[in-house]
Parts: sequence; C-alpha cells; structure tokens
Amino acid sequence: MSKITCVRTLRLPERPKLIWLELETDEGLIGLGETFRGAATVEAAVHELIAPGLLGRDSRGIEAISLELTTPYVGYHSASAEIRAASAVDIALWDLKGQRHGIPIHEALGGACRERIRVYNTCAGYEFNTQQGARRQITTADRAQGPYDDQLAFSRDAGALAVSLVEEGYTAMKIWPFDQFARQHGANSISLDDVRKGCEAFRQIRQAVGDRIEIMCELHSLWDSTAALRICQALEAYDVYWVEDPLCKMDDAQALADLRHRTRVPICASETLGGSTAYRDLLAAGSLDYLMLDLVWCGGFTEARKIAALAQAYNKPLAPHDCTGPVALFAGLQLGLHAPTAVLQEVVRASLSTWYGELVTHLPQIDGGFALAPSLPGLGTALRPEVRTRADAIIRETRC
Repeated sequence: MSKITCVRTLRLPERPKLIWLELETDEGLIGLGETFRGAATVEAAVHELIAPGLLGRDSRGIEAISLELTTPYVGYHSASAEIRAASAVDIALWDLKGQRHGIPIHEALGGACRERIRVYNTCAGYEFNTQQGARRQITTADRAQGPYDDQLAFSRDAGALAVSLVEEGYTAMKIWPFDQFARQHGANSISLDDVRKGCEAFRQIRQAVGDRIEIMCELHSLWDSTAALRICQALEAYDVYWVEDPLCKMDDAQALADLRHRTRVPICASETLGGSTAYRDLLAAGSLDYLMLDLVWCGGFTEARKIAALAQAYNKPLAPHDCTGPVALFAGLQLGLHAPTAVLQEVVRASLSTWYGELVTHLPQIDGGFALAPSLPGLGTALRPEVRTRADAIIRETRC
C-alpha cells in the first residue's frame, strides 16, 4: 500500500492563475500536480471536496480515484473547477506511480512511441496569460520586455519574428492577430478591412521565411460561425497548419462540423474541453482535423490517455496544449511521447527562458525544434524547495 498522508496546495501572488498540488505518501514520496485559472476556487475544491476522501487512500488506485473525482453530480461538465482540481490530483498520482517504479510517466503509460516530439512556439510574451489583467493586446505604448517578447513581435513585425524562430530551429509557430477585432465574445461580424489587417502577419511570415515554418492561427473561441468562416477562408491563401478554437462554443459539435466542411483550413479543437465524452462527440460529428487537449484541464493523464485512444481510433493527430505552467508542459510532453497519433507539443520560449525555471527543478530539453524525452522518474520535474519557503507562498495542507 502507498497511503496518501497529506494533500498540499501552493499558490504565488505573482502567478495568481496557477496552483500547484502535492500529494505525500507514507513511502516518503511527493507527487506533483498543477492546474490553471481560478486558483483560489480550485484550492477550495481540493481541500473541501477532494482531500477528505483522499487521505488514507492507496495512491496506486489511480483509475478508481479518477472515476470518483470526475463523475459526481454537479459541476463536472467540461473543464470546471472540480475537473481542474481532479486533473491536478491525477497528475500527482501518476507522478507518484513513476517515482515508485523509477520510470518516466510515458513508460508507465505503456511506453514511448517516439524518442522526441516536434514543438511549436506560441508567440506569447513573458507574462501572457499568467497574471490577472496581463497584456493580451498590444498598444503603441508597449515596449519589448526582452528578446522573446513574441506577442509584441508578431504584432509589429511577424516576418522578423519568424526569422528568429527559424534560426533557433523552430519549424512551427502560433499567433492570434484577429483577437483585436473581436469586440465581444461570440462576435458575429468582422469587416473585410479587419480581415486584411489580421492576415498581414501571415503574409509577412511567408514573405520572410517562405515554407520553412508552419503557422497556426489561434482564434481563442471569440467568434460566431459566420465571422469565423470569413477568417478561415481568408487564411486559406497562407497554407496555415490549423485554425484553433474558432467558435465561441467549442462543445457545439454540429456548428464546428459545419464550419470545417465549408473551409479548406484544418480545424484544431480544443484545449477548453474536459473529459473524453466531449471529444468523442466532436470526433463522431467530423468536427476537427487536429485534437488538442490540456492535461491540467481535461482530467489529467487518466482521462487524457482515453482521449488519445479516441484520436487514434479516428486517425486524428493529437497536440497537447501548454501556455500556462511548467507542470502542464511536462504532462503534455509525457503524453505526447506515448500517444500514437501525437504530432506536436506546444511551448512558449518566453516562459521557458524565464519564470518556468524559477519554479521547477528541471525543464524539458529542446533541441533543433524537438523536445527530447525526459528520463527522470515520474513527471521529470518537481517544485524547487525554495518555492515552498517563499514568504509570499500561500500554502494550505490537509493531513491525516
């Protein structure tokens, strides 16, 4: 038996959307998990709803625990706070499993299908999406905060950004120049002039580096079907790799299928979904070309490997998401190495070069546009000890 003796959560004011979870066992092991958005709400869900039922449990019973945490009565559709909390717990349980047996999680899942996986750079800045009110749109007053302020770069000179990525070995990049034109969520129109302005970044990239880099377009679930169709059709001329999350309701399988059948650009869906059932419905409706999932939102490894099996059954390529935190990156990488149809792992070079390394003991090795397989047991990383001793750390524990 490997009894869970402590459930610990940790938050930092400078990264208010992130929360880390640690599970201690009577073996002396510590498993690490993470999730993103609504950190204080997730903290409450962990300690009030989950921890009382975890303490004293055998941490080896991962499937049984996952079923209990992802199928109660209310609050469990898609990536709710309850599912985000369950995701963090599940990742920590798999981290424990790998550590216990001295093997990486990709081996614990059944072994790797590849020794490395191609990465793409999401062109975010250093604090994009990590702080409350962090810069999401670029203004004329913004100045570069460092060499990898890539959101500013694609807004100012996407061609020069593409050149810098190619020089570092990247073969794929993701940008979101249309967000500025969505005046509200579910925006139902976009002018031809705004479409032209949004396409300018893609034109600059193709002019600068030709076909040496793939380009993904992120639409952040901001559009209704008519506006999304206009954008997608305009992007056909630039041979984009995919258009990601084009609709405001990404669980609407029929609307997404209708859009997909009216444009030649491949559709990617969706980091926002939780649980295998949502992906099953999209796949059955013919709604997507690329399947994206985020392990800190979808239910952790236990649910993610079921989603990966669906992707394999429908012969669809899989791409784990990370624009959030270092544990999400390691979790996606471990799944991407194992899953038969995985093709890409998302990274943010701005985060990798700065604050990710301030939080965890190890980072993935990126070489020539590929992430190499971690060899350490479990996730392959842990929280740095000094993170727990920071004066501003918000730590809450539930113990036996």
